[in-house]
Amino acid sequence: MTQHIDVATLIPHQGAMCLLERVITWSDEHIVLETDTHRATTNPLRSNGRLRAIHLCEYGAQAMAVHGALRLRAAGGARRPGMLVSLRSVAFTRDYVEALPGSLRVQAVCLQATPSTLQYEFKVSHGGELLAEGRAAVVLGARALGIEGDDDSDGVAGREL
Repeated sequence: MTQHIDVATLIPHQGAMCLLERVITWSDEHIVLETDTHRATTNPLRSNGRLRAIHLCEYGAQAMAVHGALRLRAAGGARRPGMLVSLRSVAFTRDYVEALPGSLRVQAVCLQATPSTLQYEFKVSHGGELLAEGRAAVVLGARALGIEGDDDSDGVAGREL
């Protein structure tokens, strides 16, 4: 059952860069979302009118961010900035995805969560066909944004997802 959650209020990506549209279901361990933004001619990841499958990693990363924000909100916490630091075991079954009719389904499963890091597995599919899958790691906290003087001890500088 689709849950009415405003995805854009949960992640820093706004406007056309907010690629995910609907939360289908989520729990503390996983999330499933759907979107039709792969077909939008205004998709900012398109190049020469095409959307390469490599960009499905961003869809997976945004699913992770939505899931993390929902988990924190459910626990009464505030959203923490994070930086994607690693993609591993990424595989694609197509080169381009903009012409696929219907919605993409984006799934993320939290494999490990600590106060300063998250590790996820993500999958993007269309009509039951797996399009992309992989694992990703995120560093959390103000230090992930390169903000000095923060109490976080992760020691990593970067930019927000």
